[in-house]
Amino acid sequence: MPSMLRIGLTGGIAAGKSTASARFAERGARVIDHDVLARRVVEPGSAALVDIVAAFGDMVVVNGQLDRAALAQIVFRDDHERERLNRIVHPYVMAAALAADRQARLEGVDVVVHDIPLLVETGQGGDFDLVVTVAAPVELRIQRLVSSRGMTGAEAEARIAAQATDEQRAAAADVVLDGSGSPEELAAQVDRFWDELVPH
Repeated sequence: MPSMLRIGLTGGIAAGKSTASARFAERGARVIDHDVLARRVVEPGSAALVDIVAAFGDMVVVNGQLDRAALAQIVFRDDHERERLNRIVHPYVMAAALAADRQARLEGVDVVVHDIPLLVETGQGGDFDLVVTVAAPVELRIQRLVSSRGMTGAEAEARIAAQATDEQRAAAADVVLDGSGSPEELAAQVDRFWDELVPH
């Protein structure tokens, strides 16, 4: 067993990944949230934001800050534009994630969980000791996005279609957790995984 167990956690939007991530943190893992890193690397004055404006124009910035809604309107309607954005942002996120990983190792952390929505899409499955994915039926995920995030059905479908399928994620994963039930049920699955596989 490596001195620091590195787990890649992924799952489709609204499948329950955030619930699983929070439970890993409660059990003592150091969670490195790549969504948080993605927001951090595009803060005002950042090199990534400069690159985004160069690629997409001034309309994606308001008062010096990235206008996420305006950018989403562009990239979730056009695969080419989304890939262009990913090519800009992902290297910055990867660098920030590696720095956080090194810091955890220096601090003697036993388990690090990298919470990565696009783990499969960005080909990072082989970068971890274990890959865990959270799965839930597409219809349920659409319902969750509409009810909890205020999306229209079409917007929810577009977000889901922009990601890998559950089958693609399962093929890259060592463990598949079922996110179709309650948050408590998913947390219990994380507990079982933790107790079986994580060194104590």
